[in-house]
Amino acid sequence: MTPDGERIIELERILQSQGFGSRKMCRKLVATGAFAIDGVVRDNPRESIDPHGLHFTLDGEPWEYREHVYVLLNKPAGFECSTSPTHHEGVHSLLPLPLAVRGVQPAGRLDQDTTGMLLLSDDGPFLHAMMSPRRHVPKRYIATTKHPVTNEMLQALRDGVLLRDETELLAATDVMSPSSHEIALTITQGKYHQVKRMVAAAGNRVEGLVRTAIGGLPMGTLAEGEWRYLDPDELLSLPYEVPATGQR
Repeated sequence: MTPDGERIIELERILQSQGFGSRKMCRKLVATGAFAIDGVVRDNPRESIDPHGLHFTLDGEPWEYREHVYVLLNKPAGFECSTSPTHHEGVHSLLPLPLAVRGVQPAGRLDQDTTGMLLLSDDGPFLHAMMSPRRHVPKRYIATTKHPVTNEMLQALRDGVLLRDETELLAATDVMSPSSHEIALTITQGKYHQVKRMVAAAGNRVEGLVRTAIGGLPMGTLAEGEWRYLDPDELLSLPYEVPATGQR
């Protein structure tokens, strides 16, 4: 650190921290002139700078230094939320390689046939906060059903239904029917296949499921298969306080 408390890091370590490969690989990238700041090539891998707020280019592509990353992905069907997928392609294949290399993980999982909002990060406390049952993070879904939706089904979801292997009723909030074969609902428990099982217990069957919001953060207009970084204001709508030193 500098005398006034600024943190300084070698260029090769900056690239390594951002997922551009091993330290040896990043040293080579800098030494061969691939790294530039404000259009000026910096080819000394051991040069140390304060990375806070750093914008740079690597082989001409712009990047921003981020101590941790918080990513929103609109997950398509046919992708597994796993780093070791077994039957389908993993969601990490939808992200730039540096994000996967630096170890982003989904904050909870969606079934391969479920689409919609998925948060990913390399911030362990953030992932824990999003997935902890004690936090009761609300998640909003729209289920397309096989049979027409009735008022009795909606009321059953509001009052609570008993699922197999559960001892207490599970209830949804904000339950409504946008169309004759759709149910929009919010859950806070995060049980295995919960929405599908709750709809089945209410007397219907889920044919399609999309997650549209987590906490106070809606998915917005992001197209299927696309991703983007969350901005600081959006992080405020989630039940997690990002450390002041975290770069987003």
